[in-house]
Amino acid sequence: METERLELLPPSLERASLMLEAIQESHNELGVYLPWVPHALTDEASIENTKQAIQNFEAYEGELRYSIIEKASGKLLGAIGLIIKDKAVPYFEIGYWLRTSAYGYGYMTEAVNRLTDYALQELHANRLEITVAETNYPSRAVAERCGYEFECLKKNERRLPSGELCHTVIYSKTSA
Repeated sequence: METERLELLPPSLERASLMLEAIQESHNELGVYLPWVPHALTDEASIENTKQAIQNFEAYEGELRYSIIEKASGKLLGAIGLIIKDKAVPYFEIGYWLRTSAYGYGYMTEAVNRLTDYALQELHANRLEITVAETNYPSRAVAERCGYEFECLKKNERRLPSGELCHTVIYSKTSA
């Protein structure tokens, strides 16, 4: 999949080291909200995670994860995925993260818009959801810029990696 500035590419072992580099660069920022970050900081973890992502992608199970690549530089900027919630609906959750040095350029908005179009048009999704910690304002802003509707606030629904209790915000977009 492509946009004007980006390629969204399926998982590949060839990019495992680039993924690790992006996570290592951004682990302080990503680790505030994403509990998997401390477990993804080694070569071994990156390779195993990539193998699982490839298996999920090929089997159309779990999550369809894409690497976000800047066309002009070839740099891996982050990742975006469609978490398969219910194939019968079809219903997906979009999850995403961006390396710190790529913040503020509109890359994630561009990637979310493209993946949303793909899910609605190609996968015939009837429901898409973005689930975000209430205090994760940058991720909430992406959902809002992409036209996702605020659906609900789930109070005291999650613990952040720090142990702090936090609310969860759910945004959605439907086919009709």
